[in-house]
Amino acid sequence: MNTKKYLVAGLMVSAFLFGCKKDRNTEIEVPVVPESNQFVTSLFDYVPAPGQFINMSFGTMEAAKGILKKEGLVSLGAWGGYIVLGFDHTVTNRKDLADIMIKGNAQSNFAEPGVVWVMKDDNKNGKPDDTWYEIAGSESGKTGYIRDYEVTYTKPTPANGDVAWKDNKGNSGVVGINASHTQSYYPDWISTSQYTLKGSLLPSTNVNMTNPGLIVSMPFTSGYADNQVTGDAIDISNAVDKDGKNVVLTGIDFIKIQTGIQANLKAVGEISTEISSVSDLSLVK
Repeated sequence: MNTKKYLVAGLMVSAFLFGCKKDRNTEIEVPVVPESNQFVTSLFDYVPAPGQFINMSFGTMEAAKGILKKEGLVSLGAWGGYIVLGFDHTVTNRKDLADIMIKGNAQSNFAEPGVVWVMKDDNKNGKPDDTWYEIAGSESGKTGYIRDYEVTYTKPTPANGDVAWKDNKGNSGVVGINASHTQSYYPDWISTSQYTLKGSLLPSTNVNMTNPGLIVSMPFTSGYADNQVTGDAIDISNAVDKDGKNVVLTGIDFIKIQTGIQANLKAVGEISTEISSVSDLSLVK
C-alpha cells in the first residue's frame, strides 16, 4: 500500500473542500463575467392587479418578457400587481453606492411608486424561492404605510366592468374603468374568479385630486420604482426583514417590483407602477 499516494490525495480533497467553503462564504454565487448582461435576463412571474393597461400592449405576458435584456414597458396594474425577475449574475451590494437602477415612465408631477423586494439565491437552485427582503424606502414607517397588507380582486360581470376589491383591513373599492380604456381590466390569463395579492401598502399622501383637471401624484424621496423621472437608484443596503430590521446582504440574484399605492383617480384611472428596465448599476456604462 502506497501511504504517500493516499496521503497526497487526502490533502488534495481537503484543499478542494476548503476552497469551496471559502467561495461559499463570500456569498457571491454567480460572479460577473464579460458576458454578463446589465439588465435582468429572466422572468419568473408576472401577476398584475387589474388595471386600465392590462390585456393591452404593455399589460401582457409578452410585455413582461419585453424588459428582459433591454428596455421595454410593462404595467403592474393596481395595488399589489407584481413582477419577479432575475439577473444572470449576483448583483453585488457595493459599499455606500446604489446597486440597481429601475426605470419606469414617471413624470415630474405624476409618479406611480412601486415597492421593491430583493432576494439572494441562498439554496443555489436558480429559483426565487428563498426569502424576500423589502427595500425600505422613504415612506417606510410613516402614516399610511402598512405591512402584511392584502387585497382580493373579484372578476366583474360584464367582463369589462369595474373590478371590485376588498382588503384585510375592512376596506373595499373598485378599480374603475374609464372612457380611454374599455377592455377587461381583469387579467385574461387568471382563470379564477378571485385572486389575492399581498405586500406593503404605501401612503397615498402624495396624491392630490383637488383639481379634477390636474390630478397630481408627486414622487416620494427615494427607494421606489416608477418614482423619479430619471429612474430610481436602489441600494441593497436598505433591505429589511419581515420585522422591519435591516439585513446585511452581500448581493442579490432576484428582484420583485410591486405597485405600492391603492388609489382610484377616476378619469385618470388607477395608480399602476410601470417598468421599462431593471439593471445592475455596476455594469451600466
